[in-house]
Amino acid sequence: MNERFINADGIEICSDSFGNQANPAILLIMGAQSSMIWWEEEFCTRLADIGHFVIRYDNRDVGRSTTYEPGRPDYTFEDMADDAIRVLDAYKIKQAHILGMSLGGMLTQMIALRHPERVLTITLLSTSNFAPDLPPMDDKIMEFFSNVGEIDWTNERSVVEFAIARSRILVGSKHPFDEKKVYRLATEEVKRSHNMASINNHGLVAGGESYLSRTGEINVPALVIHGTEDPIIPYEHGQNLANEIPGAVLLTLEGTGHELHYDDWNLVIDTISNHTSISRPSK
Repeated sequence: MNERFINADGIEICSDSFGNQANPAILLIMGAQSSMIWWEEEFCTRLADIGHFVIRYDNRDVGRSTTYEPGRPDYTFEDMADDAIRVLDAYKIKQAHILGMSLGGMLTQMIALRHPERVLTITLLSTSNFAPDLPPMDDKIMEFFSNVGEIDWTNERSVVEFAIARSRILVGSKHPFDEKKVYRLATEEVKRSHNMASINNHGLVAGGESYLSRTGEINVPALVIHGTEDPIIPYEHGQNLANEIPGAVLLTLEGTGHELHYDDWNLVIDTISNHTSISRPSK
């Protein structure tokens, strides 16, 4: 890893980068409860190989970035969106392509509205906006996370088993579940985390509604990528985003769940490559 620690406005953000900094930047923002390592190194390297300077980073309360007391996150979703700008500032990047997954995709939408001058394109993977009338997450997901209080967050084995079980229920029917890989990533995440219990703070963070209800105002090229078997954020949310954001393109991943599966990488990377070659629209 090419880790870098960014200190800004009283917080510390751990980041990592791939490729030539002279190339157009693409910033990767991961979802809730997950550190940057879930943007797998091979995926990042392959994005770099098609001509990008790739940056991934740990959101607050995950990995090696600033953590807060479990149950008491002292920040908002707006703060998390602004953390992305802090990362770009640290790398002296004026504009970047932004790719966000799940919660990271919601933050990406907020960034496009809060800081449009910093955004070249956005890619929204397995995410949604403020759409309470669309289908909710699957009951099996609600049941799974209702038992999170029983986990011993100080015990590595307990946490790794939780991560494996979480990943297993998120996959779609098209792809095999790679338990060995998830075990490796989950073990790495535990070892490099300041406080694993703090990952649950993401479910308590407030804010964002005033932006996520205005996605129709986003004025940068948008690519929406969504699996048809996503149990957390059903496919209808991806369709809605593609309809709401002017000019957005929808890439449907048939049989894919709430995941960025290795078997989809070729299609996803090729589509992102084409998308990020789009020029910024005139205003």
